[in-house]
Amino acid sequence: MKFLILSFKKNILPTILFITTILLVIFSRSNLDATKRGLELWATTVVPALFPFFVFTNLLFQTKLVDILGKLFDKIMRPLFNVPGIGGFAFVMGLISGYPVGAKIVSDLREEKLVTRSEGERLLAFTNNSGPLFILSSVGIGLFCDTKTGLLLLCTHILSCITVGIILGKFSKKYDSEFKNMVKEKSRNTLIKNNKNKEICMNNLGEALASSINSSISTILLIGGFVVIFSVIISILNKSHILDIFSNLLKPILQLLNMDTDFAKPLISGILELTNGVKQISEIHIKAISQNIILCAFLLGFGGFSVLLQVFSIVSKTDLSMKKYVVGKFMQGIFASFYTFLALKFIPFINLDIIETSNNISNTINLQTNNISSFFYNIGLITIFLALAFIILRLFNKVYRKLT
Repeated sequence: MKFLILSFKKNILPTILFITTILLVIFSRSNLDATKRGLELWATTVVPALFPFFVFTNLLFQTKLVDILGKLFDKIMRPLFNVPGIGGFAFVMGLISGYPVGAKIVSDLREEKLVTRSEGERLLAFTNNSGPLFILSSVGIGLFCDTKTGLLLLCTHILSCITVGIILGKFSKKYDSEFKNMVKEKSRNTLIKNNKNKEICMNNLGEALASSINSSISTILLIGGFVVIFSVIISILNKSHILDIFSNLLKPILQLLNMDTDFAKPLISGILELTNGVKQISEIHIKAISQNIILCAFLLGFGGFSVLLQVFSIVSKTDLSMKKYVVGKFMQGIFASFYTFLALKFIPFINLDIIETSNNISNTINLQTNNISSFFYNIGLITIFLALAFIILRLFNKVYRKLT
């Protein structure tokens, strides 16, 4: 029995790859269309949005700005997130640029030994975020046709990543062993000064620009590959009805949360690949549009497996582990959807739900009764959520202390 289990574990990946290859042939026509859509999405959205940021963040990394931001943010980042001030550069650029710029900068910081491994893993978990351009323009205006929705999603997205950063910082040791032995404040500052040897000037600007462009092209091609591959994977899962099976498993959870079950398949798609999932969720037409917005908030915070693998490919050249990143992004998705839920419930002017009215007094009374019941139901859900969150955080703290 043990031999069979070990044999299954050993051969599961080759089996999956073999089956996927067969399905690529069977659904070749739909896969061709999915590939074209993925390439179009990459060429028209990803490259224009991310490529300039990759080039200029590479250039900025070779200027005094990193040192200046390190000193400027040190009084904020250390007490709030238990990371050095230099992490502020990754945090700010990650918020401005979007996935996966934050991961790229954290990876560079770790390669230069400007952050410890523990600090790098925690930075990775809350500095790699969806960009404001994508949230405001693509999601808010493009998909929901509403600026307020975009602003709400952006605010809750930022709040949730800050929350995750604070939680991870509080549950970590104040100074890890690597910081004590290798990178005390004096030696960290020395490393920053030594990094200035590569500082760009007019004499080496051309060389630095060429190097930044080469590095950025490599990263952007990598991202393009993931976008195309996941477009094809979603197409295969859809055509083979595997996506329907997963969505049926998700429907009871949505029912428990009092949400429309039509969101099951788009939510699974979004967990796999962010852009397609958010688009599909926005296209579900229901009167309670707040449900669409809350689920989009979760996906924007979580990022999806496509982004997760992009980050993994970027940090693979370092010693950073992905465990905290996965936990952190899941927590960020939960917090983002929770904050969005609270905002939609308690700030009436941003709620776009369609409420039916009736001239019949008895119907009005019933509606009010249902609203009161719904209010107490939601309060109960919030209480349960907070209790579960507290228990999970306590368990996470105990496990983390044992591991460290």
